[in-house]
Amino acid sequence: MKTLSKLVSTSSVSLLVITSPVLISSNHKKIEVSTSTAVVAATYHIPVLTNNNFKSFKYTTPVMNAAVAEKTITTDKATDYNASAEAKKAFEVKMVIQQALTIYDSMKLDQSGLNQKAFEYAWRGYHNLMKEGKLKKSYVLTVCDFTQSSSAKRMYVIDVMHKKLLFNTYVSHGMNSGVEYATTFSNKANSFKSSLGFFVTSKTYFGRNGLSLKVQGLEKGYNDLAAKRHIVLHGSDYISPEYLKDNGEMGRSLGCAAMPNVMSPKIIKTIKNGSCLFIYHPTANYLTHSSVING
Repeated sequence: MKTLSKLVSTSSVSLLVITSPVLISSNHKKIEVSTSTAVVAATYHIPVLTNNNFKSFKYTTPVMNAAVAEKTITTDKATDYNASAEAKKAFEVKMVIQQALTIYDSMKLDQSGLNQKAFEYAWRGYHNLMKEGKLKKSYVLTVCDFTQSSSAKRMYVIDVMHKKLLFNTYVSHGMNSGVEYATTFSNKANSFKSSLGFFVTSKTYFGRNGLSLKVQGLEKGYNDLAAKRHIVLHGSDYISPEYLKDNGEMGRSLGCAAMPNVMSPKIIKTIKNGSCLFIYHPTANYLTHSSVING
């Protein structure tokens, strides 16, 4: 089998321009991507994907516009190229999105109600946090999908290594973020609203709500004051099917992500000490300016 030739590397991505398909060494995953001008094999250094327990992914062709393709690869016969940082980033984002869609479909997450865009953005942020070494507990990803009603099970704890949904349960939003649906968000003290974005879980403690979990907000202007606001994860009796039946609506918090008492200890013990938590809502301002998603 003929293979090409020139390896171009950065700290986050290695690209091989090739003239025929290539099987990268056994220490890497096989990734095949083609464009109208050349075939490119790319190996991303994402720790979770190099784990032997994680299933290999085969990527389909990302759609690249002419401008990006022109920046990325000059000609089929080229033996070398220097793609701009912008083109490399665009290529990486497309690969990560394709990866997210592969996982989403293979896990049938749509059947549990998780919004596809919620998972896509969660995976993009998770990927960037992994690159930056900010996650001590990398195998678990938690998504709170605030496109859904508070009466729906909109909290998802995912084992990304084994592609398994560990928990799917109810979660509250802040009392001033909305009634049935959360629609407005804040990073301000005493706003009694939920905050959007990416958090890293921290230590547990026992408070008035029993076992609780501290979190660190990672995004300035959106959730970086979470610790000062005492935003935590905890259990509560106002977020349960029984409460919904008796009151006609789920209870709301002062900004914390409250879970059913029966589920809370198990979830907290699973996600504590350095895992990724993402609270999603399709708020355009946040999605456009998120330092983690667009990092």
